[in-house]
Amino acid sequence: MKIPVKIKITITTILIFISLLRINAVNNSNNLAKNFPNILNMTYTPKDAQSECTGLFADAGSWMGFTNATSKEWVNGFCGPYTIDDRQWISKSIAEIGVEINGRTMNANKFIMDSTSYFPGFLYMRSKNEGVSVVQQLYFVDKNHALLELTSDKVKWNINSSIWLSGATLKQDKNSLVIKLMKGEILAVSFPIDYKIAINDNSYSAKSFKTSNKTYVLISFYNDEKQMLESASTVRSILKTPSIYIAQSKTRWNGYLTKALRNDMSQDYNRIAVKSVVTLISNWRSAKGDLLHEGVMPSHAFFLGYWAWDSWRHAFALARFAPELAKNQVRAMFDYQTDAGMIPDVIYTDKSKNNLLDSKPPLAAWAVMEIFKQTRDTSFVKEMFPKLIKYNQWWYKNRDHNHNGICEFGSSNGQTQPAKWESGMDNAIRFDSSLVVQNNPTAWSFDQESVDLNSYLFLENNILRQMALLLNVPYTQVVDGQKLDKYFYDTTKGYYYDRKFNGDFVDIEGCEGFTPMWVKMASKENAKSVVLMYENPTKFSTFIPFPSVSIDNPKYIYNGYWRGPIWLDQVYLGISGLRNYGYKQQADKYTDQVFDRLNGLKFGTPIYENYDPKTGECLKSPHFSWSASHLLMLYWEFGK
Repeated sequence: MKIPVKIKITITTILIFISLLRINAVNNSNNLAKNFPNILNMTYTPKDAQSECTGLFADAGSWMGFTNATSKEWVNGFCGPYTIDDRQWISKSIAEIGVEINGRTMNANKFIMDSTSYFPGFLYMRSKNEGVSVVQQLYFVDKNHALLELTSDKVKWNINSSIWLSGATLKQDKNSLVIKLMKGEILAVSFPIDYKIAINDNSYSAKSFKTSNKTYVLISFYNDEKQMLESASTVRSILKTPSIYIAQSKTRWNGYLTKALRNDMSQDYNRIAVKSVVTLISNWRSAKGDLLHEGVMPSHAFFLGYWAWDSWRHAFALARFAPELAKNQVRAMFDYQTDAGMIPDVIYTDKSKNNLLDSKPPLAAWAVMEIFKQTRDTSFVKEMFPKLIKYNQWWYKNRDHNHNGICEFGSSNGQTQPAKWESGMDNAIRFDSSLVVQNNPTAWSFDQESVDLNSYLFLENNILRQMALLLNVPYTQVVDGQKLDKYFYDTTKGYYYDRKFNGDFVDIEGCEGFTPMWVKMASKENAKSVVLMYENPTKFSTFIPFPSVSIDNPKYIYNGYWRGPIWLDQVYLGISGLRNYGYKQQADKYTDQVFDRLNGLKFGTPIYENYDPKTGECLKSPHFSWSASHLLMLYWEFGK
């Protein structure tokens, strides 16, 4: 059959048009980061080595970070690096940029700010002096190396800095400046071969003797000398072909954003999702010392270490766009699983500081199953399955005082405070009158059974059964969800509460009551009553939903940590629980309120640990990872 010429031309035109669309889509997708300038306000000029850390550009698991200088305290170079483990600024700026052009010397302090920005994956600044402009861009190419790209007119480059940290020693090694710090860490600044380096006590200068409109400086941070020596060939390779490494960094970030973003969301909501991705990646740390795997810390501005409850949440969100990091986040916590099966509350680079006084609510299997859903990696499930069973059984062997199959939060030393920590809700009102009782020589429980804990255990049990089917292995334990639903639901008040051993309900309406709906343990009838509690403006339907305790509680306080503020993990449980029971419209409405009303969320303000439910005011700990994780979950589930 012959195709008419006109139709041939039309088909050809359509094919060309489709090809152009695909090319444009690829070009646009390769520049996703450029669509999100100043995703966070990353400007801060430290005054000395001990200046606070308000937020950093860190990436690829590095233990160093940088900021843009403020306009009022300008320095013509990116501020830092800041050592995240030791929490000190090595320098105000390890590479302050000056130039020589047509025989005129323009020192770094002669330049003034033109513009600065923080894009996903790199810092940017542009400065000027007497018609000469300098553009600086900083990228992390891996956990040890940050690459500084400098662009100007045809100039000779003049780079210098002073080191703030006492006890640091400076020496030259070929085309590198090597700075050894007191605790054995090493900072190195490496230049192309056309530079001459000079050292004077605690300062250095590096001058190029050739003119160029572009040059590169490599800033490296190592845990020890062994790591530095192992990286020697990498340093040479990066300086030989820097553009390739920058392209790889851009590709990596484009991958994160492509996988994380939806194509049916507003730009405002996309910014929230991107900011969440940036927050998680900025808190990514590589293996170091007694942290045997890479992972994500709660906040580089406040919390160090890997925390169990946080880790499960981080891994769930990371599974979609950084699955290998998600796997290692889980592995990092199980590296310290005890023989009995317990997972520590928190682990550090120095394991002597690990907290084994308590664990954290069990959501590890939930995280592992999400990693499987995103990767289809059965081998990872097989690796983790026996460890997850051991952890699950630990709860029933060590936190079930009366052996009725219903567990309690507790501690390993009989103290009340670690038992509160184990709940994750450190000072929650529901534990104000709780006492601990001994179960065995190394295990104590609160004298109350918690609805959230047993909801999580119900969910974990269901997931373990799914894993067993996937792996074709036996697993016979069953948690009776109907029994738990009936046990924790107060028919007279229409809500879920903890219960004392004597059967009394702990009459505190808190966010723990959201959990049965999230794990799909609630009956439809009970869920209807709980939704009424959600929607009551004197209870939980505040300006920002949902406070950690109902606002009509006499002990409610807006900034009282777990005694009032909203925590985005609990907000997510509440909203997701609504979706589970068909309340899609309400779930979307509450998500809109979170996204539209939290202070600065759509702009340059960091994501915080918790917020005032009545105003949206930011409260504790900026750059908070689990908040970012749950904002992503809300974003992915919106409208579905």
